[in-house]
Amino acid sequence: MHQDLPVISILGVPVARVDAQGALAELERLMREGPGAGSGVVAYVNAHTLELSARDAQLREVLGQAALVLNDGVGVSMAAKLGSGERFLDNLNGTDFTPKILQLAARLGWPVFFMGSAPGVAQKAAEVLMSRIDGLSVVGTHSGFFDAAQEQVMLEQMRASGAKLLVVGMGNPRQEKWLAANLRHSGASIGVGVGAFLDFSAGVFPRAPGWVQALRLEWLYRMCREPRRLWKRYLLGGPVFLGRVLWRRWFGGKA
Repeated sequence: MHQDLPVISILGVPVARVDAQGALAELERLMREGPGAGSGVVAYVNAHTLELSARDAQLREVLGQAALVLNDGVGVSMAAKLGSGERFLDNLNGTDFTPKILQLAARLGWPVFFMGSAPGVAQKAAEVLMSRIDGLSVVGTHSGFFDAAQEQVMLEQMRASGAKLLVVGMGNPRQEKWLAANLRHSGASIGVGVGAFLDFSAGVFPRAPGWVQALRLEWLYRMCREPRRLWKRYLLGGPVFLGRVLWRRWFGGKA
């Protein structure tokens, strides 16, 4: 993270305290400086990601060394208020902010590569998004399923494509760890971990209705659609995460 960028530290992870325009300006700066300037990894963190990082030293290191970490969701906003009394300027969640990154890429002529999800999903997402965003150039796609040999072929494909921006949707912590290990081998300057964004864009998973999004209850909508997979994350993981934040505020040290 650039030393002049204001941050809020949550469980030891520095999360940028910027609005949408400030985040886009930082992405422009990262692209101008190029891959030789340091990490180009951009991560969204929600309550689940930060709770994972508290128990996963490798993920915590990846997030600590990322070029830009953005706040995603109401849980992170609550944690900032409980932990330090500070507030984030915008909710920069991946599903809504990633299209703004792609609009920036289209305007400035950054070629994009989509990777992640099941076979065919990244390609479908590319078709949908290129039809919606004038000038967007997606120069390659790949699923999130590959072995070591396929990974090398994929990295060669990325380099040959000339992509400057990687959009990687493999879920966390896998996508963040993969970008930290492989972005420098891809030829791209910036890599963004986007979770289920490709699935949403391709129409694999429907988004919550607008009024649910406005109430910031999209997590509840997703849990109701996938209760067996998500109930522990939201009903158990969320309270544990906030409890960890409060413990550190009151008693310091690790929780």
